[in-house]
Amino acid sequence: QVQVVESGGGLVQAGGSLRLSCTYSGHNFFGDVTAWYRQTPGKQRELVASITSGGTTNYADSVEGRFTISRHNAQNRMWMEMNDLRPEDTAVYYCRVRRSMPPVYDYWGQGVQVTVSS
Repeated sequence: QVQVVESGGGLVQAGGSLRLSCTYSGHNFFGDVTAWYRQTPGKQRELVASITSGGTTNYADSVEGRFTISRHNAQNRMWMEMNDLRPEDTAVYYCRVRRSMPPVYDYWGQGVQVTVSS
């Protein structure tokens, strides 16, 4: 059974930092892209950052320079260091593991709340 589990969310003051973790298991993961998305009520889920198994990263403009994504392929783990947090970063953050070439797979976690107070 595939499990994708996020942790590390919480409440922080503006300017503070948090580190999100994602652990994925129950599947033969390889050659995939792992990513963090976020969503606020009434809005579409948006891509925050992604990283390929080869280490290529991509960031949304709104978090470039403040967030850092990383992963450990052998451990099936991913992290995102979030610095200089702003109230607009408040959202539920989701971990996604996706492979677009055969064998295709696409798994999401349940999400973790991040709240930044002003």
